[in-house]
Amino acid sequence: MTQHSPAFTRRVTRHFQLAPLTLAASLSLGAQAMQREGASPTALTETTDRLVVKYRHRTSSDVVDAGTLQSAERAAGRAGALVRHLRRTGSGSHVLKLDRRLGVERVRQLAAEIRAIDPQVEFAAPDRIATIQLVPNDPSFSSQWHYHEPVGGLNLPLAWSKSTGAGVTVAVIDTGYRPHADLAANVVAGYDFITSSVVGNDGNGRDSSALDPGDNVRAGECGAGLPAQTSSWHGTHVAGTIAAVTGNGVGVAGVAYGAKVQPVRVLGKCGGFMSDIADAIIWASGGAVPGAPVNATPARVINLSLGGGGACDATTQAAIDSARSRNTVVVVAAGNANTDASSTVPANCAGVITVAAVGRGGARAFYSNYGSRVDVAAPGGDQSVSASDGIRSTFNAGTSRPGSDSYGYYQGTSMAAPHVAGVVALMLARAPGLTPDGVEARLKASTRPLPVTCTAGCGTGIVDASAAVDAALGAAPSPAPAPAPVPAPPPPAPLQTVAEVEPNDSLAAAQVLGGPASINGTLVSATDTDYFRITIGAGKSVVVSMAPNATSDYDLWAYNSAGTRVSSSTQGTGKVDTITLSNTATTSVVASVRVVFFSGGSGATAGKYTLTVK
Repeated sequence: MTQHSPAFTRRVTRHFQLAPLTLAASLSLGAQAMQREGASPTALTETTDRLVVKYRHRTSSDVVDAGTLQSAERAAGRAGALVRHLRRTGSGSHVLKLDRRLGVERVRQLAAEIRAIDPQVEFAAPDRIATIQLVPNDPSFSSQWHYHEPVGGLNLPLAWSKSTGAGVTVAVIDTGYRPHADLAANVVAGYDFITSSVVGNDGNGRDSSALDPGDNVRAGECGAGLPAQTSSWHGTHVAGTIAAVTGNGVGVAGVAYGAKVQPVRVLGKCGGFMSDIADAIIWASGGAVPGAPVNATPARVINLSLGGGGACDATTQAAIDSARSRNTVVVVAAGNANTDASSTVPANCAGVITVAAVGRGGARAFYSNYGSRVDVAAPGGDQSVSASDGIRSTFNAGTSRPGSDSYGYYQGTSMAAPHVAGVVALMLARAPGLTPDGVEARLKASTRPLPVTCTAGCGTGIVDASAAVDAALGAAPSPAPAPAPVPAPPPPAPLQTVAEVEPNDSLAAAQVLGGPASINGTLVSATDTDYFRITIGAGKSVVVSMAPNATSDYDLWAYNSAGTRVSSSTQGTGKVDTITLSNTATTSVVASVRVVFFSGGSGATAGKYTLTVK
């Protein structure tokens, strides 16, 4: 059913925080007060009920025998807990599960005791949890300044003349995705690596569906003192920044709109375990993980807009090393706690490209982590003045379970990282032989300085997409062209008044329009639907508007030449619906629009509407 709901704005700052590991973005819903990321969680006790242990003689066994578990059982017993073997990870370590949650510092002590008792233990560490932290925001209008503005933007339009990212797959290791109409065409099959059905919120453990069922939580559900939170749809927002469908006359554009996104689900209610995230990194890059199928479309780029506090653990570093061995570039958000990124994992792991966030004015965003671990900076938004200074991307209107497609503003290093992951895809599409180190070197060498000095450390500067593609090709960066004089637009062609011709109630029977026209149409019943076919010239756009009568609510839908619905407008009773259809191809294309009854009047008198094509 077509839904009519008020526009809203969300802002997210997902970021690493190991006491539960977090997404690196900040979210707000209208006037609803949200927790500032990086504030409250640091004052709460981090807990976990899992450890990751690497046995020197158990790298290939899926199970651990009772004798091997004795050291873990003895250490857990001193803490008043029981322990059992849960599973083997893709890197050969093992996840052990306690029968209750303990403070992460206590679990770290248990890990140290296990290492001390058993000489066969190579390493042991708590399996920490990634979580979401939120920042307040207000609804506002959309603007993708972060792509084209010269101060804080990516300089994308010039880059798109050289590369769109075609042929490159980017894995988004996050909360999963929703099949948004402005994204789904660029999504390839992913996987759900969440082992806990509670965290996964989908009634099961690992499976082949990376769909995001929602991650809303009740107050206190993720720890005493933590507020209730609506579903974040974080992975969908991140994925849209990387590769939203572009040139379709709908919604937003993606940085590398010719690339494909592979959603890999690791974060759900209250976050996600680092061992699951590590397995996802291995699998996404084409590595083998016990129980998971072979990845048919391994990613050349991995985006990690998540994290937590502490040093880079051996499990995560091993997974990153594994991905790099298969030539996969790993891009990571620096974190949103306004602190040194050296205390944030995986931003502090070796071999990753760590990304800080800048606002619209090009200065480091107030929340962004900084320091020597940061490699580059990119637009993450700063909504302290205006909601529209955030990053807009694909979203979902549901507050708990999935609702209708929508768009939302977020801010955070979670938003900065996918900008860089998209630029890396642009680079690799033109220079596929580049290694991860080669990509990083060229990316850093092609940045431009921040307009406001970042004394705290923001890497080599703001990523410039056009210069990065040039650097990947081994060429000197292309200067931005001087703006050409804008010629006066030609006068619009006169509209021809055309009568609606029935039957036109299917794509096959669509009424053909020969050019600019004004059609006086009628929906004769609540089940009537009228189709009109339009030819759009190479490089041209058409604007289609549908004005219902004052007491009716009709919707306007658009289809491509294959009959796939690509856009819609649902403004409400008496309101004009408008869709712009653009043809970026070098030859003409055929599109169709459809007038659909939603509510109000119908029939020869009460069913009138006017459709204009310009």
